[in-house]
Amino acid sequence: MMLIKPTSTDYKDHHDRWYPYVNHGGSIIAIAGDNFSVLGTDMRLSEDASGEIMSRHQSKAYKLTPTTMLGLCGFHGDVNYLLGQLEYSIKIYTRENYTTISTPALASMLACTLYNRRFFPLYVYNLLVGLDDEGKGCMFSFDPVGSYERESYKAGGSAAAMLQPILDNQIGNKNQNNIIVKIPLTPERAVSVVRDSFISAAERDVLTGDGITIHIITKDGITTKTEILRGD
Repeated sequence: MMLIKPTSTDYKDHHDRWYPYVNHGGSIIAIAGDNFSVLGTDMRLSEDASGEIMSRHQSKAYKLTPTTMLGLCGFHGDVNYLLGQLEYSIKIYTRENYTTISTPALASMLACTLYNRRFFPLYVYNLLVGLDDEGKGCMFSFDPVGSYERESYKAGGSAAAMLQPILDNQIGNKNQNNIIVKIPLTPERAVSVVRDSFISAAERDVLTGDGITIHIITKDGITTKTEILRGD
């Protein structure tokens, strides 16, 4: 489900109508392995209508717990609102249960938060990554009104249509001529795929660029790498 801005064919004199959403761009990739997860985001914050770049250093990855991160992009106002709601709910959960919330439980919390705004949906793309209760990598994708599912890999944001086919081929083993080449998925290979995917997207999507942050989540914590993308 996507929130689509009305065009001239949708409404007469649509310029006089109030439209509350703005796409500030950005793209995210999440990959879940056997005992790790990887989250990659670009660092460009821009205006979709004018193409004006407002920031070249805005990561879309947010740490929620020691083993859980949220990839979040879209309308930056809704991004900040959703983060505030989640941080408050996590504090309440911790105080009531005397423990850190798990990634699957946090996925359910995020789904409820989005569903509560179903009549005025938040314009955000969400990918939640981390480790489950067994220490295995997990990632969850969401639609704007809270429906979610656990997946092995996913792309979201302005360049999702370009990033997802690369993941299908390199991570999902959907190769040509139905020849399945099973290459072990290690953190190093996942990072390499994320890097190469963003390099390709930055060449075609004006709302994606400047740099990428790649976060590797394991039982030992979160490791972050930063690299430069094209800046025009």
